Amino acid sequence: MTSVGSASKSEQAYAWIRSRISGHAFGPGYRLVLGSIAEELGMSVVPVREAIRRLEAEGLVTFERNVGARVTLVDESEYAHTMQTLGLVEGAATALSAPLLDAAALDTAAEVNEQMSRMLGHLDAHAFTELNRQFHSVLFEPCPNPHLLDLVHRGWARLSGIRDSTFAYVPGRAQHSVEEHTQILELIRSGAEPLEIELAARNHRWRTRDAFLDALHNRSHQTLGEVS
Repeated sequence: MTSVGSASKSEQAYAWIRSRISGHAFGPGYRLVLGSIAEELGMSVVPVREAIRRLEAEGLVTFERNVGARVTLVDESEYAHTMQTLGLVEGAATALSAPLLDAAALDTAAEVNEQMSRMLGHLDAHAFTELNRQFHSVLFEPCPNPHLLDLVHRGWARLSGIRDSTFAYVPGRAQHSVEEHTQILELIRSGAEPLEIELAARNHRWRTRDAFLDALHNRSHQTLGEVS
């Protein structure tokens, strides 16, 4: 039987963890270590465990065998549809921006990509994600179509809560991402056809989507295999 004091602490733990999930302090895939949370809140692990079970029932937390509790990664369908749409609109925006990008802008993008390359041996998913955002912003912000640019911004905003976990969850994608950035820059510098640039930017986004979903499915299958 749960005491009133324990119930109160469980509610405190629930509110504290939930606020950090909703505020993206605990991003998708973040491991919830009961002992650390209990120490942070000055309570035992019992109410923390109760709070996490409640969050699991709400779909905000999932348990993985031999791993423990993690913030739920992503609504797979929402992620897939958002990335598909973003690939379309960002590809078009990048192609429209290309004629407006001068040498200085392209050099800036290349330097950001070089910073990303230097991080590959010791990947910091959050810092890498921020540099990735900076790189793409250089390429699509000059888009002369404000409606298209607004759709790009909306797409990035919808994904803001899961971008850190993409590279953390699929670290091998980071290397390919840097290489594809270089290819996109080469196309723009060489004055390639707009459609070629658009397809390169679109496929770059879609490859990230596919890598993430493949990793998600593989992990799900491994977990089911351990349980069966």
